[in-house]
Amino acid sequence: MKKHPSPLSWHLMALGIFILISLVYFSPMLEGEKMNTPNDIMQHQGMSQEKNFYESQSDEAILWTNSMFGGMPTFLIGAPPPPWFLRTLNRIFLMYGKLRPMSFILLYLIGFYIALLAFGVRPQLRIAGAIAFAFSSFFFIIITAGHASQAIAIGYMPAIIGGVYLAFRGRILLGAVITGLFLALQLANNHLQITYYTLLTILILGIFMIVDAIRRKQLKSFFLAVAALFVAAVLAIGSNAATLWTTNEYGKYSTRGKSELTTDADDQTSGLDKSYITGWSYGVDETFTLLIPNFKGGASAAPLPENSETFKYFKQAQGDRYARQVIRYMPLYWGDQPSTAGPVYVGAVVLFLFVFGFFIFRSRLRWWLLTVTILAIMLSWGRNFMLLSNLFIDYFPGYNKFRTVTMILVMAEFAIPLLGFLALDKMIEQEPSKKEFMKGWKWSLYIVGGLALFFLVFSGMFSFTGPGDQRYLTQGANQFMDALMADRQMLLRKDALRSLIFVLLGAGLLYAFYMKRIKDNVFFIALGLLILVDMWPVDKRFLNNDDFGTKRTRQEGFQPTAADQQILQDPDPDYRVFDVSGDPFNSARASYFHKSIGGYHGAKMQRYQEIISHHIAQNNMNVLNMLNTKYFIISSKDGQPQARLNPGALGNAWLVHSYRIVDNANEELEALSDFNPANEAIIDKRFERFVSGKTFRRDTSAQISLTSYHPNRLSYAYRANSEQLAVFSEIYYEKGWKSFIDGEEVPHFRVNYILRAMVLPPGEHTIDFKFEPRSYFTGKKIASVSSYILLILMLSAIGWEVRNRSKKTNAGYENRNDQ
Repeated sequence: MKKHPSPLSWHLMALGIFILISLVYFSPMLEGEKMNTPNDIMQHQGMSQEKNFYESQSDEAILWTNSMFGGMPTFLIGAPPPPWFLRTLNRIFLMYGKLRPMSFILLYLIGFYIALLAFGVRPQLRIAGAIAFAFSSFFFIIITAGHASQAIAIGYMPAIIGGVYLAFRGRILLGAVITGLFLALQLANNHLQITYYTLLTILILGIFMIVDAIRRKQLKSFFLAVAALFVAAVLAIGSNAATLWTTNEYGKYSTRGKSELTTDADDQTSGLDKSYITGWSYGVDETFTLLIPNFKGGASAAPLPENSETFKYFKQAQGDRYARQVIRYMPLYWGDQPSTAGPVYVGAVVLFLFVFGFFIFRSRLRWWLLTVTILAIMLSWGRNFMLLSNLFIDYFPGYNKFRTVTMILVMAEFAIPLLGFLALDKMIEQEPSKKEFMKGWKWSLYIVGGLALFFLVFSGMFSFTGPGDQRYLTQGANQFMDALMADRQMLLRKDALRSLIFVLLGAGLLYAFYMKRIKDNVFFIALGLLILVDMWPVDKRFLNNDDFGTKRTRQEGFQPTAADQQILQDPDPDYRVFDVSGDPFNSARASYFHKSIGGYHGAKMQRYQEIISHHIAQNNMNVLNMLNTKYFIISSKDGQPQARLNPGALGNAWLVHSYRIVDNANEELEALSDFNPANEAIIDKRFERFVSGKTFRRDTSAQISLTSYHPNRLSYAYRANSEQLAVFSEIYYEKGWKSFIDGEEVPHFRVNYILRAMVLPPGEHTIDFKFEPRSYFTGKKIASVSSYILLILMLSAIGWEVRNRSKKTNAGYENRNDQ
């Protein structure tokens, strides 16, 4: 009797293959090289520098930073850490951060392997299926960009969905625990957009499952599963209560919340503006990149070969050496997006299997996966299909909090390989008739192969120009554009031919397997290799050995300039710097060294963004002075950054003797165009009660000064002979900042649209501000309790599974003895 490998043997074999594949792909790591620091990682280093520095000095969590945008919470810079149990598991899955980016690919592979296990796919197919998911081009592009939390969240996504399905299949305890555990891990990495898409995929699954439960009259078991999954989700959320509570709380005040301004109301939502949400939208025809990666040219800046028309043009115009240099970064992308690092390519073989699966896989799951795929594709069109986009933006809770709608294609990248491999598994289990097989096989070949052939033959139907080409056309670079358009067409034709070949190979392999021309194990191995050979080279276009280097050669972090070093000599503990030598609001370089007016973050405070748009961008010195902008960094004639002292900066705090009450946010923002912040405060009528009936006389002997600085705490010394109105050059945020006079808590309020103010009594006093958000401290307690309950349930589920397996083994042993 033939002995089959045990489940544990299959898992270990799969893990070994996954590690081998990851190591080969990232072979420079075997030679001690490390990946160059991606731009977003460098920016994160800049924005989190102050937080990291103060946390290294003590065990205290730094919840506020003054290093960018005048000051903001750190909740979306570095999320509050989860409880130890989840933190340890997350580190294990990510290899304790020692083998990045290899660990991300390994997580993709393991996550989808778990999903296929939960969906009941046979072991021989799980490895190839995991490869089909993990090697989707987008998953490599985000690693190159440095989107670590996004990559990790995607890695956990399949296991969450697999756990949900397992619960619906009757394995309620195990399914709920898997869902809760991996959802908790995903939430711990705080990429809520991927979590949102995960839950949207689950919601669609739930709709199909309840319809099926009604049809089968199994509503009781369905609702038992829903109840267990609900408890698991509550525990997962509770285990991340500090992160989620603080993020949700801050989100209402960030650019992801609703603005109080009433201008441009058609574009505004309760979250981000519609134009911002859909700024990066996939073109309708760009969807064909799922099959043909260079359908729209690839990346915005990508190399061309030396036999290209563009190389010939530059060689003739500027010489060989110049041509070799310039073709390394050509604007090959001609799609609708402002720019892109690369297309979403799911693989020609995988897409063929997906279409084949729709014809062969007679199950409710095919409609679920088809719905997920189509919905994700249509929503990724964003501004190109506003009918659907407006529906989701206006009516689906939370959808308007996220930008870059192209990211929703992760749902399709999950659904497409899953349907393909579910169909293969079902085909092996219940072999279809030859007529049924041939019908599905032919239609799949006609559709997928036919599309590739069509674009190969009729590629000339496109213009090969996009919105980004306008600057070249206005400059009269017609010859350059002619060469570039020819190369774009060449790229489309080459990839269309490439995809056609892989579709034919995949179809041939499947036909040979069905017709028993090759053995099962040969088919499984050949399929995995074919998918890998298809997708690997495309991924290498965006993440390859050139992205690695030794410590000596690879890109390092921010280095101080002479201007930075000059400013850092200032002993003042708290002042701000406005670096206009580059793009001040799209770089965290200044934040690495200074307390910056600018910065780099996708969720700055809403009111601060409005100050940037209406005043800082217009060089309103009154606003810059009230923000205590003590230094400017400018570019000199020779291009080197230089520091310039601003004598008009108002310091950390000052006393004003007059104020102006305004009716709303529009008036308050407008008033900053015409006021002297050294003498006057602009106050929204909501805070009028703090100054109502009060008169503040000028006191030449009054003084107020900062005596102690810490991101979470500020202390001031103050004295005056009469009651005074003090303005502080600190950003107002009511959810956590508390103010004290001589240790007794007193209120403060908002002035000048974004700053803090207090009415101070006469005499000599100590003033303290402390950032103590209840959402963080209470959330930590909730997280601790929830994680322990989740741990207990996990151990219980493991014990239950072991007990059941033991029973089955013993029953099998007794049956053999009876025989």
